[in-house]
Amino acid sequence: MSVETPIDLPTPPIPHPAAREAAVTRAMAAFDANSRAAPVRARQAARQDVPSRRLTGRPGLRAALAASVALLVGVPIALQMRHDAIKPDATAPSPDIAAWDGKPVTLPLPIPRIGENRIVGETRAAIQPPAKAKQVAASPFRLSSGETFGGGFPAEVASPNQAASISREGDAALLPLGRDHFANAPVNGFQSVRDAPLSTFSADVDTASYAFVRASLNRDVLPPPDAVRTEELVNYFPYDYAPPTSAAEPFRTDVALVPNPWSQGHKILRIGIKGYEIRSPELPPANLVFLIDTSGSMDEPAKLPLLRQSLALLVRQLRPVDRVAIVAYAGSAGTVLEPTPASEKGRILAALDRLSAGGSTAGGEGIRQAYALAEAHFDPKAVNRVMLATDGDFNVGITDIGELKGFVERKRAKGIFLSVLGFGMGDYNDALMQALAQNGNGVAAYIDTLGEARKVLVEEASSSLFPIAKDVKIQVEFNPAKVAEYRLIGYETRLLRREDFNNDRVDAGEVGSGHSVTALYDVVPVGGPATVDESRYQPARPAASPVQAAALSQEYAFVKLRYKLPGEDTSALLTTPVGPAAEFTSIEAAPADARFAVAVAGFGELLRGGRHTGGLTYDQVLQLALGARGDDPYGYRAEFANLVRAASTAAGLPAQQP
Repeated sequence: MSVETPIDLPTPPIPHPAAREAAVTRAMAAFDANSRAAPVRARQAARQDVPSRRLTGRPGLRAALAASVALLVGVPIALQMRHDAIKPDATAPSPDIAAWDGKPVTLPLPIPRIGENRIVGETRAAIQPPAKAKQVAASPFRLSSGETFGGGFPAEVASPNQAASISREGDAALLPLGRDHFANAPVNGFQSVRDAPLSTFSADVDTASYAFVRASLNRDVLPPPDAVRTEELVNYFPYDYAPPTSAAEPFRTDVALVPNPWSQGHKILRIGIKGYEIRSPELPPANLVFLIDTSGSMDEPAKLPLLRQSLALLVRQLRPVDRVAIVAYAGSAGTVLEPTPASEKGRILAALDRLSAGGSTAGGEGIRQAYALAEAHFDPKAVNRVMLATDGDFNVGITDIGELKGFVERKRAKGIFLSVLGFGMGDYNDALMQALAQNGNGVAAYIDTLGEARKVLVEEASSSLFPIAKDVKIQVEFNPAKVAEYRLIGYETRLLRREDFNNDRVDAGEVGSGHSVTALYDVVPVGGPATVDESRYQPARPAASPVQAAALSQEYAFVKLRYKLPGEDTSALLTTPVGPAAEFTSIEAAPADARFAVAVAGFGELLRGGRHTGGLTYDQVLQLALGARGDDPYGYRAEFANLVRAASTAAGLPAQQP
């Protein structure tokens, strides 16, 4: 049974027979060449609650695909070959056809949008014709951004911002138009120490923002500012902080105060916290439930196929004492694999291989069933964790973020954690993923490549799966005798009230085995270039006794850390003063890790608009990062340098046109 959805398309001119034949031949060749393109299906069918269908071997569907491709590819070809016969209407306010001779042409391009299970709307795309007319039938057209369209059959265009990466020469792609959903907060501003001496926030070890930024820049497009969470960029990298010596006190704090390279007279306070790394023999069993999105929106190479490969990497690393169950959801949800010992890897991998995409997205029901399965097989001696892998496009059943957060929070109290792995672009719901991970005592990662999957699920598997502490909070008290103002760089979505720090009922971040947490403050010393005017009526600094003044006069700040061990409900406290021993007189004299973290923070703030970075440029960020690269065994810091170079030339997201 087929699903028919009306689509309003512009009336095309009659294509030249030769152009049509060439287009059909090229489309069919591309369709049959499995090594050059993955099968795609119309997303309006995938959004309906119907079984997934394969196109291969279906003559009727092959013919329909060929006809559709001929329309999309043949029309611009026909216009090129008949440009002398077709004249634009010079009086039209927005002509569809302009001169073809080496000039861009605005062509009505049907890019459907999904809404209520049907396709509505149309957008336009500017297409640059090839330089030589004789190459038209064989060469892809060029979008004004430099991306290609028409070199093989068109990529799926179910939403205006979807873009599959061009992994092979000639593959078709459409630039993303910024329809991914983010819920970041405004950039932190400066606070007066006299008015607000305490800064409180939840620890964050997520890395999803960095991977999404990288995926955008690898497409030569700047990420949306709301996609950039500076602390997640900084915390993507490992740092060589001294580790704690005991799991009973699982953190050690490292502080440094260095000159701010982009604001003269300011300093950067770097707070580094290293978590205890559990040795392999001491790791508890892992009791995992893979909750996998198999809806139609996942039917793209960078989604479900990459998801299967990623989880297969993790399965191969598991020990015989670990267990895996699999729940999949589309229009409805169901158990694909009951809890299975990781010693039966073949059975687990076979269940992953059988998954295919199709249907709508009942994410809420999937979450409910995954937690029910985790509760039914709960192991008090193990780490019980649901691992949600999705693009976050929930559109059936429970879709309200608040309701889902409440559900996950209640299950967290029963000892079941939630981690989120995000995939894909175009309809990626980062806001939902962040909300679920933060309320589920888990981490959020974005998987854009198999290399990123290897980093998160193999190289950092212990950090991702095994917590050493929960509800980790940081509070910094600044000394008004030394600091006039401060600004926390990043952590906008992790801010807490000052009274939340001592309240053990307030949730905060989870930190895994061996994880490090880095936070940076832009600090204005007393007498420096302040951004907030002095009060007319309040004293310049609080009164202190002579004894207090002598004892505290040299401290810049006092760092406090609260955490709970995984099985406990009462927090413990660690403290670290920031005194003269932590201060460096020049950025060059600072430790390499501190300089590199400052470079990454500057990069993130530039991507968010550079409101507080003065005259900082990408070139300056690059030079600072290259000078602080240090030991880089996995090449993460070298990759960062390339991303800075890419950002300096990348285009902004093209605006969607009505």
